[in-house]
Amino acid sequence: MSGRPAPGFAGDRSHAARGDPRPARPAGAPRQAPDYMLLLILAALVSIGLVMVYSASSVEATVAYHDPAYFFKRQLAGLAVGVLAMLFCMNFPYWNWRRLAPAILAITLGMLVLVLIPHVGIQVLGARRWLGYHSLRIQPSEVAKFSMVIYFADWLSRTGPRLQRPKTGLFPYLAMVGLVAGLILLEPDLGTAAAVAGTALVMLFLAGVPMSQLAVTFIACVPVLAYAILGSAYRRARFFAFLNPQADILGSGYHIMQALYALGSGGLFGLGLGMSRQKYFYLPERHTDFIFAILGEELGLIGGLLLLGLFLLLIWRGFRIAVAAPDTFSSLLAAGVTTIVAVQVVVNVGVVTSVLPITGITLPFISFGSSSLVFMLAGMGILCNVSRYARL
Repeated sequence: MSGRPAPGFAGDRSHAARGDPRPARPAGAPRQAPDYMLLLILAALVSIGLVMVYSASSVEATVAYHDPAYFFKRQLAGLAVGVLAMLFCMNFPYWNWRRLAPAILAITLGMLVLVLIPHVGIQVLGARRWLGYHSLRIQPSEVAKFSMVIYFADWLSRTGPRLQRPKTGLFPYLAMVGLVAGLILLEPDLGTAAAVAGTALVMLFLAGVPMSQLAVTFIACVPVLAYAILGSAYRRARFFAFLNPQADILGSGYHIMQALYALGSGGLFGLGLGMSRQKYFYLPERHTDFIFAILGEELGLIGGLLLLGLFLLLIWRGFRIAVAAPDTFSSLLAAGVTTIVAVQVVVNVGVVTSVLPITGITLPFISFGSSSLVFMLAGMGILCNVSRYARL
């Protein structure tokens, strides 16, 4: 890699510093092949996800739908749409997202409002998170993750020196973050709201906001998070179950204990693919939020570490693309997309291993969920497009 400073990070603010509003194709950045290493890692993760969705969901699918491959087929359909979305984004020049950023965010905010309206948003298990009809659904919070990254990458790269002044930099940014995260929290979906806020703070750091401002922001977020947890009865129960899951082993601590039983029974090498016991209706949400526990049970500690190793490679590759990107916008865009994946992996695995309190968030490319898979693959397409102009 060349010795030039990292654009968009501490060393260079070419577009932002000059006040360049929305540049066209960056000069001196010839189009090249996408990052094949990133694509290989992605293919491995998606393949593991398909296998694990089938294994973790086969018992429930047989009982409920008389078809052990019911959820697998739906995931396969989501993968087909996701691959098309990824191919489109891979070949859609990244700088065009800047012109579309305001419209994309406005549409996303409209969807986040619509999903809260009774008889418009689809309610499942007490949460109103989907728009659509029957099996054709879209989850606006998944859209929000990436529309937020696109909008803030554009906003931060144009703000430039004004980022150093709270009134023109930090405060407007945090107001928009609060609006998006607040709408998601009303669904309610604390996990995704936290992921959105966490990604936004990482992008602030990478854009060069002074550490003093970031520290004050972080401290200010603590009471908000505490209120979000303790102000809701079921979140409060989950938090105290995290502190002592054995206190209510058949109630609020049930998810955690069953996940730990699954991981513990897997041992070093696992019980064997398809041999999980917890998927027989012991572990809730076995093919969605807690699929990592089934993977650990069937493939053992070795399988779990290999999967985490693939995620680490993907995250490393994503940030390497961000550092080598040709301009500030593309650098922040690549870093934001990569951060979404990193945050979700940390939160999901942390929940399953009882390092973090339970919150509903999927494991990227592995958990069942068409909306998540489609938009994660679209995000990888954006990352691949940036890699076509990066100096790797």
